[in-house]
Amino acid sequence: MLTRRNFMGGVARGAAGSVIAASFHEKGIGHALDAVRYVANRNVEEAARDEDFWLEIQRAFTVDRTLINLNNGGVSPSPRIVQEAMRRYLEYSNHAPTYSMWRILDPGIESVRRRLARNFGCDPEEIAITRNASESLENCQLGLDLKPGDEVLTTNQDYPRMLTTWRQRARREGVVLREISIPVPVKHPEEIVEIFARNITPKTRVMHFCHITNLTGQIYPVKELCQLARSRGIEAIVDGAHAYAHFPFQHADLDCDYYGTSLHKWLTAPFGTGMLYVRKAKIPQVWSLMASEPQNVASIRKFEEIGTHPSANALAINEALDFHEGIGAERKAARLRYLFHRWAKRLEVNPRVKILTSYDPRQSCGLTLFNVKGIDPNALSLHLDQQYRIITTVIKHAEFEGVRVTPNVYTTVREIDIFAEAVEKFIEKQGSQS
Repeated sequence: MLTRRNFMGGVARGAAGSVIAASFHEKGIGHALDAVRYVANRNVEEAARDEDFWLEIQRAFTVDRTLINLNNGGVSPSPRIVQEAMRRYLEYSNHAPTYSMWRILDPGIESVRRRLARNFGCDPEEIAITRNASESLENCQLGLDLKPGDEVLTTNQDYPRMLTTWRQRARREGVVLREISIPVPVKHPEEIVEIFARNITPKTRVMHFCHITNLTGQIYPVKELCQLARSRGIEAIVDGAHAYAHFPFQHADLDCDYYGTSLHKWLTAPFGTGMLYVRKAKIPQVWSLMASEPQNVASIRKFEEIGTHPSANALAINEALDFHEGIGAERKAARLRYLFHRWAKRLEVNPRVKILTSYDPRQSCGLTLFNVKGIDPNALSLHLDQQYRIITTVIKHAEFEGVRVTPNVYTTVREIDIFAEAVEKFIEKQGSQS
């Protein structure tokens, strides 16, 4: 049963005891907790539409309400409780950094490792705390032994930085990168598995794919893809940058060996925080991105060898987990889908509007893409920014284009409706001018 005690969890526990114990701030988190009690016995779809509940969640954030931020997929603001925790840890670090940071705060990061492992559903010795998804994934991409001619199979919709990493290995080592095309939108998840299976060759050594692509919000059938790879003796690397804390899942739902994600997106953790999962049996075969001593070959901590870095960012992940788990992963995903359906079904009444993200909950959540026939996405996004202070993301791909929309739990229905109305007016204006 949800109580103030288990919602706050680590909020009142400092990594170094009373010296840095968190102060209890009622002004956001307390109201949010009270609101959770009112929806605890209701189904998630009902809770998703309860604006009184979500108002209290929204009040936990200190965002600029003169803006409508629909680019939380890039990086999301943190709730007040996370900001305060990070500020507190930073201030304590500065007392005498070689003592307060290295000897007092750094050991507390082990509590974060345990919390992340419990949330992800794995052994803490399989979780490394990194700075972002790119760092997590490059540990795997650059750490696996490959020889000239070995093939890496990925899609042309993967994140540009990850494609750049593979292209560098191709230039430097003669690894062959093969990029396949995935339909937009996909008709059914099995279609993705079929496309990968058709493109595997005797030289395929690695499959690299997104859990949810940053371009269209398509959720991939990760477990089936990982099992396909394993059945062919192929390593599978999963890019979960936009998935973790976006919609509910645990490791058992994925059955992956390698998984990299950012925590400053949907978990709303401090900027510059990420997580890498490596199955324990696989750790020894992956070289760390930065050098580590031979005795660390089987340790997940070898992936954290990055030199001096702040403890505060990592420690405040605990508060982000408290906030996320307090809301509830199922409840949060239902809200994000509700916001998506609200604007998308309103706009698609216009025959010029095409929603490029499936409504199927197996295939989408809060990250979505749409386009308008005859309108340049750059022009639409710029208009929304300049005339309404609405922040969106333009997606330009060789096979499709559009405007990406990514609200978060602090986004209000009023903001979603303003966005939809602004798009409608722009389409009408452009139509009258053509």
